[in-house]
Amino acid sequence: MARTPLDLDELVEHWTLLEDEQVLVSGKRGTTRLGFAVLLKFYTQYGRFPRGRAELPGEAVEFVARQVQVPASELGFYEWTGRTVEYHRAQIRGHLGFRECSVADAEKLTVHLAEHVAHKERRPEQVRVELLARCRVESIEPPTPGRCDRIVAAALRAAEEALTVRISSRLASESIERIAALVAGGADQDDEAGPDGGIDGEDGPPVLGKIKEAPGNVSLETMLTEIDKLLAVRAVGLPPDLFIDVAPKVLASWRARAAVESPSHLRTHSVPLRVTLLAALLYEREREITDTLVELLISTVHRIGARAEKKVTEQLVNAFKKVSGKENILFKLAEASLGAPEGTVRQVVFPAVSGGETTLRELVHEFKTRGPVYRRTVQTTLKASYTNHYRRGLIKLLDVLEFRSSNHAHRPVIEALALVARYASAGNTTYYPLGETVPVHKAMGGDWAEVVHRTDKHGRRRVVRMVYEVVAFQALRDQLKCKEIWVVGADRWRNPDEDLPQDFEVRRAENYRELRKPLDPAVFIDELRGQMTAELSLLNEQMPKLSWLDISERKSGAIRLTAAEAQPEPRNLRRIKGEVQRRWGIVPLVDMLKEAVLRTGCLDAVTSVSGGGSLSAEVLAERLLLVIYAYGTNTGIKAVASGGHGHTEDELRYVRRRYLSADAARAIAVQIANATFAARSSELWGQGSTAVASDSTHVRAYDQNLFTEWHSRYGGRGVLIYWHVEKKSLAIHSQLINCTASEVAAMIEGAMRHGTTMDVEANYTDSHGQSEIGFGITRLLNFDLLPRIKRINKVKLYRPVPGESDAYPQLTPALTRPIRWELITQQYDQMIKYATAIRTRTASTEAILRRFTRNASHPTYAAMLEVGRAQKTIFVARYLRLRDLQREIEEGLNVMESSNGANSVIAYGKGGEIASNRRDEQEMFVLCLRILQSALVYVNTLMLQDVLDEPEWADLLTPADRRGLTPLFWSHVRPYGEVNLDMAVRLDLTAATVPGPRGAGDGEQAGERMEV
Repeated sequence: MARTPLDLDELVEHWTLLEDEQVLVSGKRGTTRLGFAVLLKFYTQYGRFPRGRAELPGEAVEFVARQVQVPASELGFYEWTGRTVEYHRAQIRGHLGFRECSVADAEKLTVHLAEHVAHKERRPEQVRVELLARCRVESIEPPTPGRCDRIVAAALRAAEEALTVRISSRLASESIERIAALVAGGADQDDEAGPDGGIDGEDGPPVLGKIKEAPGNVSLETMLTEIDKLLAVRAVGLPPDLFIDVAPKVLASWRARAAVESPSHLRTHSVPLRVTLLAALLYEREREITDTLVELLISTVHRIGARAEKKVTEQLVNAFKKVSGKENILFKLAEASLGAPEGTVRQVVFPAVSGGETTLRELVHEFKTRGPVYRRTVQTTLKASYTNHYRRGLIKLLDVLEFRSSNHAHRPVIEALALVARYASAGNTTYYPLGETVPVHKAMGGDWAEVVHRTDKHGRRRVVRMVYEVVAFQALRDQLKCKEIWVVGADRWRNPDEDLPQDFEVRRAENYRELRKPLDPAVFIDELRGQMTAELSLLNEQMPKLSWLDISERKSGAIRLTAAEAQPEPRNLRRIKGEVQRRWGIVPLVDMLKEAVLRTGCLDAVTSVSGGGSLSAEVLAERLLLVIYAYGTNTGIKAVASGGHGHTEDELRYVRRRYLSADAARAIAVQIANATFAARSSELWGQGSTAVASDSTHVRAYDQNLFTEWHSRYGGRGVLIYWHVEKKSLAIHSQLINCTASEVAAMIEGAMRHGTTMDVEANYTDSHGQSEIGFGITRLLNFDLLPRIKRINKVKLYRPVPGESDAYPQLTPALTRPIRWELITQQYDQMIKYATAIRTRTASTEAILRRFTRNASHPTYAAMLEVGRAQKTIFVARYLRLRDLQREIEEGLNVMESSNGANSVIAYGKGGEIASNRRDEQEMFVLCLRILQSALVYVNTLMLQDVLDEPEWADLLTPADRRGLTPLFWSHVRPYGEVNLDMAVRLDLTAATVPGPRGAGDGEQAGERMEV
């Protein structure tokens, strides 16, 4: 496809000759006149001269030609090299006040970039964009591409040297010695990846290799190992504010670089750089290990309770089975009691049982003496499990983690932990000493009250130490999960106040404006209440005409909704797909990926994690392509390396480790998605969609890690991949989450942070999206949540105002209480602050929503629920009233099902199981799978457009065919077999957008492409 033609507004804005420009052109004639005018207008727009005729849009040339009254065809005779064009360039520079870049200018630009850009942005392509922008500000003509690269490299190098000297100077000499010892001497380990994608052996000396290792599964051994890692990192003695003025992106790049470089490579760096890289790795690992220990604590405490309950339940069931006839006795008692409710027990209940009162007394005695008392037995079993096995690790955690709370209501739990730590080595002491103050917290009540306290032999009520410890850890787990208690030095489990934007008060008006929300809560409430009133009124008025809906009092629920009738089946899509296969045959999946890569240029921006790199662009592209294919199909690098392409397994593993980071893979997927949007024909696919469907799919995975979990619905251990797919089957976002993660948070994360050019305004979800907190957050973030409603018969509609019980007579059986608007008024500013945190990425959506759980007493949570209830009422009223909306949601979710089907075909290797315990390897599988699916959709889009550009095929399409047309099909694709790669062999497709050669002004023309 050619570049998008310029419309009249763009031509008038950028290609109209102004009065002073017309004077400049007036002294020239013919070809020279037109060539000069085009050069002038191109320079004023892009700050540089065009590299040739191919860069000039045809419609722009025509537009300028009409103004200078010279035929556009004359431009073909203009000479792009020689004295004439150099003279024209000099005239244009003089007129616009620009000059060529001198040596002094280059040095000045380098200094500016080093001081103001490169210290917080390490990506060369982004620094290059800033260089070009600075050239325009300084009225300097951009240097040649090669010179630009040299200036950027010099700026990055100077900034890094200055930063590393500053960071290393903050370290004590003892700390520098300990850091240097991590990579000093010893045999270097090969930095190849093992069969499961991990590292074979320890990458470097024992301590450094140990620190880099990923955690194992939930166990006491893993907990003790992670504690040792944390102590090893802390032993280095890094100051807590070491990187306080370093941009997070720069810190992350240093950490990634230190993680992939072997000790021998690190030893070749200057001391400041070596120390800084290793310090960044240790600093980040300390936070990651702290997070891991918190997660281990939460999982371990849960496991102790869950296993105790399971064990006691089995005992209870077995004991229950020892006494026969209990079910019959229960039935007879119930029948007799209901038959004569006014009678006495002796008259009604006793005669109903064979043996009468005697049988019942024997039954009670048997249960008390032989049957377990469930809760007490669970607590006793839990205490034994804790004391005999897990206590050692949990007590040690109290020595290495510092727990705090910003809420005074939870201070007793913090004090209880201090008491537990103080008496941790008290031996076999049963009770706390009589004079000791034992903090009392809520977890000590309820079922635990009788077990925590016991009367000693002197008749005094005492606190049982081991039981108190169990209760304290359970209380800690509950408050950690909702971040009422947080951990010093953690990242995900840090102080929740740090999740919020620290400059919110200063930028209040801007934050409200970005969210398109009024500063006055009354205005927000009036708008929300008005929409509720309008939708409920419309539903109430149209109820008699809605044949598919019935609302009335019934035990099963007030709302009864009949499913929509099936849509007509597309009849010609099979023929069209058959024509695709006839024209292009069976295409290997690797060739689909290759075609997408060559046409979109998505690999051009991939650079080495460690900076620099000696591989040529062509060799790097081939190896990256093969690695992406290996991960995306789940066949693995070893299997792909055996194909016909001339690259060895070691070479592919090197490229994976040094070049293909998660950020790079994500950028590749985004670029293919954007290219697909640009290549689509609006006549065939319609205007750009603003709606996506999202859902998770379960994938089996190795379970010797913290991330893999058991999923009760799928009946196995694994992880979830949460997808966002737009209506024409293109995946715009993917994320790896564990089985207990919030899918609402994943939905919001993908809709807000997909990174493509698509503007998401609506999100279809399965029933997990019907949560009230989800409706509240999405209302504040300005996109519509459109879930499939589960058990719609039980759904309640909230009233917009109190005191109007008869306002909606048709809906009365489904109505409930009014919205508490006063809560929203009180917490409006705080809700906007949390929404701003999600928008500005000061914290992940999951970290924000972790505070909004039913275990939390957060006041903003209550207000957010009220907003969600109001928004859910608006949605449900529309959903019940509009048949088209019901079909739209079902169609969107059907796209998700089709996408899952494609993924199962693409990722066929290893039976669909992720064969790695490393989370980074699991994430890479997900990202490469998304790249492969996006490449399939991109190439299929071009194939379908080639076929349907012909009238005889386009005329076949019926409305049902157009509705069902999708580029996500694979009947003509071969994902299996030997991987043979020849970059010179291309698919015969109509010209589409592909990258042109890079020039000095590329940063000014992002997205501009040349035709091939």
